[in-house]
Amino acid sequence: MTSSVCLVTGVGPGTGSAIVRRFAESYDVAMLARDRDRLAAIAADTPSTHAYPCDVSDLEALAETYASIERELGAPNVVVHNAVGGAFGDFSKIDPAVLERNFRINTTALLRLGQLAAPAMVERGEGAIVCTGNTSAYRGKDFFAGFAPTKAAQRILAESMARALGPQGVHVAYLAIDAVIDLEWTRKRNPDAPDDYFCHPNDIAGEVWHLAHQPKSAWTFDAMIRPFGENW
Repeated sequence: MTSSVCLVTGVGPGTGSAIVRRFAESYDVAMLARDRDRLAAIAADTPSTHAYPCDVSDLEALAETYASIERELGAPNVVVHNAVGGAFGDFSKIDPAVLERNFRINTTALLRLGQLAAPAMVERGEGAIVCTGNTSAYRGKDFFAGFAPTKAAQRILAESMARALGPQGVHVAYLAIDAVIDLEWTRKRNPDAPDDYFCHPNDIAGEVWHLAHQPKSAWTFDAMIRPFGENW
């Protein structure tokens, strides 16, 4: 267990798996997601990746999974919280239970991951926790009432973590993606859009890598990326 270890939550077919592939070039990567078959397929095709099926909203299961990772691979040097719970609808139509579940995935799971991972990072005097977000963390549009509040809370929690952990040598960063991510279902919804309309998962993964490896003299907390043609 001498290799560096990266833990990635929310390993889906787009951004999550791209982050896994980028870090697997140099790390042992622990992959967390609910889809056991997807994780097994990635692990079979990508060296240095390890499948840990887990629903991060189940905090007890998350802690048990983290303990397994620490025991089998070692304490993570980098944690990327990419898992996301979302829902569309204005405030009058959103089921409160949906908002609470999204909060648990987006925010409470980040809190628990930080509590689990930070002690070993602080002891080493280095480490990185990167959370992927989006512009819902900064504004509450009418149709995002079941989602934006949880992302705003996630970003504020990450900032609180950054302020606490930064002086102890641990970098916490929030990466907001102001874009339509290039996925199969987003392509179907935008069939006439050119390639440069989308933000590509591999490019997002590159920015996550960059944030996790910034020198201590020049850390970024709040980062936002978007395609060059995005209207903002």
